[in-house]
Amino acid sequence: MRTGIPASVMDAAVVRLRAAGCVFAEEEAAALGAAAADEAGLDAMVARRALGEPLEQVVGYADFCGVRVRLRPGVFVPRVRSELLVRVATAEAETADRPPAVVDLCCGSGALGLAVRRRAAGIDLHAADLDPVAVACARDNLGRNVYQGDLFDPLPQSVRGRIAILLANVPYVATRHIPLLPAEARDHEPHTALDGGADGLDVFRAVAAGAPHWLAPGGILLSEITEAQTQAAIQAVRAAGLDADVIDDDDLDARVIQGRKTVGGLR
Repeated sequence: MRTGIPASVMDAAVVRLRAAGCVFAEEEAAALGAAAADEAGLDAMVARRALGEPLEQVVGYADFCGVRVRLRPGVFVPRVRSELLVRVATAEAETADRPPAVVDLCCGSGALGLAVRRRAAGIDLHAADLDPVAVACARDNLGRNVYQGDLFDPLPQSVRGRIAILLANVPYVATRHIPLLPAEARDHEPHTALDGGADGLDVFRAVAAGAPHWLAPGGILLSEITEAQTQAAIQAVRAAGLDADVIDDDDLDARVIQGRKTVGGLR
């Protein structure tokens, strides 16, 4: 709890958050109190949270995979289940003979690239997103080599054909399921970061189709999917000429589709 904000004010914040339906009202009040500059700031932040804005957007950061990711309002909040993407990408980077080229596509805040760079120092990291607000947020976190544009379009030609790890946490919620999402996501995160089309795989198919032109021999594409999307995602990867594999983590309730570019049948 931030010193200088009276306990009575913090107690009142807890009451307001609990009344708004926040299950972990005490913990959230503590986070807001630590982020607020003063009582007026805390009051404004509690009001935003009570209206349903994600806590991470209100306080301006999310703790993800051992790194603190700076966030802006309206930017996709990194999910715990995405730790599986980071683990798989890091394991791949650690086997490389030289610092690999890594691209965080549809990067949002840049959380995935930031976490992989923290674990595998020295990677040649690039990131891109269509949303200008997300790009600005990713630049807050990653610094340079963050580009704005649609999928592969803004990437520099210098990485074409030499990407060892292509992280593409694309939107994969089926359009008909968007209304069923929690209000925090549905009302405060961009639909372009959520809506993956009729079966949730429209954007993924576009990425898979383009990946062979950008991946290095032996390079991999990694993306999150749901269990119901597994067979269709495998088909999309194989249709692009990549070897397909699926990695699960029951503890995280996460599933990652991996596509690997092979040459002559060898990785």
